Amino acid sequence: MNLPRSNAAQETVDRVRHALGQSAATPARPHAKADGDRKEFDFSSLPEYEILKIWRAVGDLTNIGNPFYRLHDGRASSTTSIGGRTIVNFSSYDYLGLNGHPAVAAAAKAAIDRYGTSVSASRLSSGERQVHRDLEAALARLSGTDDAIAFVSGHATNVSVIGGLLGPEDLIVADAVIHNSIAEGAKLSGAKRILCPHGDLDAFERALRLNRARYRRALIVVEGLYGMDGDIPDLAGLIKLKRRYNAWLMVDEAHATGALGATGRGIAEEQGIDPTEVDIWMGTLSKTLAAAGGYIAGSRALIDLLRYTSPGFVFSVGLAPPVAAAATAAIEVMEREPERATALRRNGRALLARAKARGLDTGLSIGSSVVPVIVGNSGQTVMLSERLMQRGFNVVPAVFPGVAENQARLRFFITSEHSQDQIDQVIDTVAEELPDIRRNASIVGAIVGR
Repeated sequence: MNLPRSNAAQETVDRVRHALGQSAATPARPHAKADGDRKEFDFSSLPEYEILKIWRAVGDLTNIGNPFYRLHDGRASSTTSIGGRTIVNFSSYDYLGLNGHPAVAAAAKAAIDRYGTSVSASRLSSGERQVHRDLEAALARLSGTDDAIAFVSGHATNVSVIGGLLGPEDLIVADAVIHNSIAEGAKLSGAKRILCPHGDLDAFERALRLNRARYRRALIVVEGLYGMDGDIPDLAGLIKLKRRYNAWLMVDEAHATGALGATGRGIAEEQGIDPTEVDIWMGTLSKTLAAAGGYIAGSRALIDLLRYTSPGFVFSVGLAPPVAAAATAAIEVMEREPERATALRRNGRALLARAKARGLDTGLSIGSSVVPVIVGNSGQTVMLSERLMQRGFNVVPAVFPGVAENQARLRFFITSEHSQDQIDQVIDTVAEELPDIRRNASIVGAIVGR
């Protein structure tokens, strides 16, 4: 969970202490005056760490377990085992049920036998392995582009590519709820950054109209399927804008691959768009593709440029052979079995419909792989997650400051493997527990409420 910093962090500490009946935080410590006085630089003295300690104390007082970093006993799919107990799992990105698929596991094992567990250096210096080329050819085919390049981290893919392609003379126009990795890449670039209200195409147009002429390069960046809200952008409208204002368009398909389109190829397939109309496709290997890492797909010139200039690729170890082989095999299974994408979409729509029928707030979700249930209070959201765990469901909350306090929510990640009974039961359980939590708001609700 992201934490507030500096003054915001201290204010949160004060507010929590006040709710607990404690005195306000002591004034900020003076800066260290001598080399011997190092307490100022002790991490345990930071306000951010104070928040963590207080949250843990509150959990102990109220007998609410920590909903984060739950320890799973083995592979987590539509069900998982936590503490030896089988739990129905709605907190997995394994959207098409390919993690542990026999063909995927066999490919990873064969790659270990041939290449080992690591390539032991960057691909630029240690040389290529066929397993990398096979993966990138499969990613380009999946994306409908000339070429692709695979990085060892999805987060680092966005940071490195955006931070490398743009600079202080450039402009980045992004959706306000864009993923942290994109925001960090934009900050690294030093470019002028404009965040537009979520999904507001008019705001994108206005930002470009008023600012584009003053900058060398411009990048429009959105997600193909928003991982917090489960909605999608107007891709055709964004393509018109990028043409009108001579900008690059980048689409992050982390949650969209496997989840959108008749065969799971993403938002371009979903909306009937030629994928070559988008300049930069980004995706991850860690969700539908049952591996770990990230990739960029696009024109041959773009990929060639990144192979020789992107710091996150040039100066990082190459993707581990079993990971690359697993992702390639996952793409092949996905292509052979389009019924998996059909089942996922059926399940997503079923959960969305059930939630709406029970009067739950699902926000903007279209009913694909991500459906939020918005509670609007962080403490109550954490309590609801705990109640669900007690009743056999794992659904991790998204709370302040990761989202605005009035947008605190449970995020349901649906897979092709969930049954209709599991979907009905979890939504019915939410509908039963939430009113009781709201009627009997506990100290946790008071602590984080505004």
